[in-house]
Amino acid sequence: MAESRKSGRNNEGEMSFLEHLEELRWHIIRSILAIVVLMIVAFIFKNVIFDHVILAPRNPTFFTNRVLCHLADLLHTPALCINSHPFNLINIKMSGQLTTHITVAMVAGLILAFPYILWEFWSFLKPALRQNEAQHARGAVLAASLLFFTGVIFGYYALAPLSIHFLSSYQISADVVNQINVRSYIGTLTSICLATGLVFELPIITFFLTKVGVITPKFLTKYRKHAIVVIFIVAAIITPPDVFSQMLVSIPLLILYEVGIVISRRVMKKKEKERAEFFGEDTSGNAAEAKA
Repeated sequence: MAESRKSGRNNEGEMSFLEHLEELRWHIIRSILAIVVLMIVAFIFKNVIFDHVILAPRNPTFFTNRVLCHLADLLHTPALCINSHPFNLINIKMSGQLTTHITVAMVAGLILAFPYILWEFWSFLKPALRQNEAQHARGAVLAASLLFFTGVIFGYYALAPLSIHFLSSYQISADVVNQINVRSYIGTLTSICLATGLVFELPIITFFLTKVGVITPKFLTKYRKHAIVVIFIVAAIITPPDVFSQMLVSIPLLILYEVGIVISRRVMKKKEKERAEFFGEDTSGNAAEAKA
């Protein structure tokens, strides 16, 4: 297959549009296969996925719940002790637990395959970059993967227990009893973890937007106040409506925004240096031709 692809290229070694589509198709197929394989693994290890990961944040023995209850004892503030009484989850459909099992396995496969998917698309885009650009972006896949999983872990351990406690204990009336569907619980947990994972990609997004010239450090600094407002709005969307949870999300996002400004400045300095070197080479070349 490799020989057939090479033979279809023109004399300059460039690929046609259809060949690019064919190449992209194989990258997508391999990404889907990785998701399917990891989905099957997650489906098999049902007890680990559900009992020790998904359902754990609602139990008093969960790490975050134990830490907060310990702080509640030290500070004599009982309100800090959350999820001390685990609630029961219900299923209201005949095939509900089976479809939930399949859906969770798909989401787990997608999350676990995220680094490989990034690597596949990076492999597709890499030949289009110049050598110096490929070198500078070489660690982008690793950085994006680390930021994504950091965001997922942050959402799982910091936001999920608070959201579960707030939403499960909130009542509009004592006459209304909360009977929480397992699909609703899993949907809330998944949306929180995936949202924080994607939001933590802010420095990588800043890097590439600066690289292509969409934003500049001056732009990010000028609109910092506007960005702070947007960050608090995003924090309010992905967290329950309490000030503590919103601050818990806003602080890391503000730090990531400042990191993004630093990254943008470094990218701009590198671009200016490369531009200066490029025009310097042209000038010397013209001078040599003039002398000749």
